Amino acid sequence: MRHYTHVLSNGHSWLSGRVLLLVVTSSLSLTLAACSQSNTSGSDSQPVKVEQSATQNAQVQNESSAPTNAPVNSSSSLLKNVSATVYKDANCGCCKEWVGYAEGHGLSATAQDVTDLSLFKERYGVPQQMRSCHTAVTTDGFVFEGHVPAKYMAQFLANPPTDSIGLAVPSMPVGSPGMEYQDKFMPYKVMQLNKDGSTQVYAAIESPAQQL
Repeated sequence: MRHYTHVLSNGHSWLSGRVLLLVVTSSLSLTLAACSQSNTSGSDSQPVKVEQSATQNAQVQNESSAPTNAPVNSSSSLLKNVSATVYKDANCGCCKEWVGYAEGHGLSATAQDVTDLSLFKERYGVPQQMRSCHTAVTTDGFVFEGHVPAKYMAQFLANPPTDSIGLAVPSMPVGSPGMEYQDKFMPYKVMQLNKDGSTQVYAAIESPAQQL
């Protein structure tokens, strides 16, 4: 009887381990798939961006050619008077997607491909647990780490909280700006970064609609 009990116990532990591994693997695969899709669409969309730029110079709007996640006219000027340098990896597709998204909301962005992102994250005071794939720094010195929605960037810049240095979206949550993948969405938090190294929740994003 003891032998069977031992076998059942070991079998339960093995099964639990397999289930946990499956959950972790599925979550990681979803994130990688989203960034991979962004990488593909980012490279494919470069000619489209040139066409859109030429169209804008001619002051002709072609709504039918706009991507599905393009901002509506009411929000396209959210970051109109904001300029920022975006430090990123040259091969990061979702970074390119976020830069395009932010520019679509009016941001004047200068992208810089760097070999060691950690140097810039340390320079601008981004805590280790708040880091993501790219770091945007405005001309005023405010930091926006990762896939921060333009809505909250504009809200923050309009009235920066006392002793804060910026906002961060840690990691790369699927469904956040630049990390769109099919109809998938993972709730996430926009975190406020403070000068003393502390952080606090700035906004909790529970649905894609909250990003608009």
